[in-house]
Amino acid sequence: MPVPRIRQLVIAAKSLETADQLGELLGLGEPFIDPGVKEFGLENRVYAMGDQFLEVVVPMKDDAPAQRFITRCGEGGYMAIFQTPQLDAFRSRVDSLGIRRVWNIDLPDISASHLHPADMGGTIVSVDEARPLGSWRWGGPDWRERSVPGGLVSMAVETPDPDGLASRWALALGLIVDRRTLYVKDGAIIFREGPVERLAAFGIHVDDREAVLARAQDMGLDVDGFEIRFAGVGLSLLD
Repeated sequence: MPVPRIRQLVIAAKSLETADQLGELLGLGEPFIDPGVKEFGLENRVYAMGDQFLEVVVPMKDDAPAQRFITRCGEGGYMAIFQTPQLDAFRSRVDSLGIRRVWNIDLPDISASHLHPADMGGTIVSVDEARPLGSWRWGGPDWRERSVPGGLVSMAVETPDPDGLASRWALALGLIVDRRTLYVKDGAIIFREGPVERLAAFGIHVDDREAVLARAQDMGLDVDGFEIRFAGVGLSLLD
């Protein structure tokens, strides 16, 4: 099965002010508002960095899954979306492993499957196939014009059992564990020990790290070296 790629990472937040702050912090362009997320009781903002995406979702209904997540865990990393050129093969693989697909869609330009978080652990995982390969419906029709330099290079998942969770993800994604790390195309998924399972940090390549750190200080955010605590997520900045 082809090696997947991190294409989009998602934060669940209490208000759209968090999305505005993320755009200000990272110097992002205008976000895309996807009307399709109303199906999940959400409103969102999607920012483009290179050909990858950061999304903030805000629950609009009390029974929205994202609202239950925030009530239980607070704001934080909510979802990871991977891209594959062969979604049919991936679907067959997870089906054979007994990993439930809780949402599926097949459109002319993209297909996607969301995996049950109880089966995967750590966060909601979606695996999508875009047609053509470089397109991305979820970023909006003009995302290339709104994109800024940068990209997503890693994600960190915390869990009381990093070895076990890394092995579970490796089986699902068709990868090999290397010291609690799964290497995907152009990036890495890192599993580290923590009290609960959660999507804890995003590794982000930015065009001007010092400028982002200065804005973080001005915004009163916690900064530890090159990592900024933002809406329950560690944003680890790389030049």
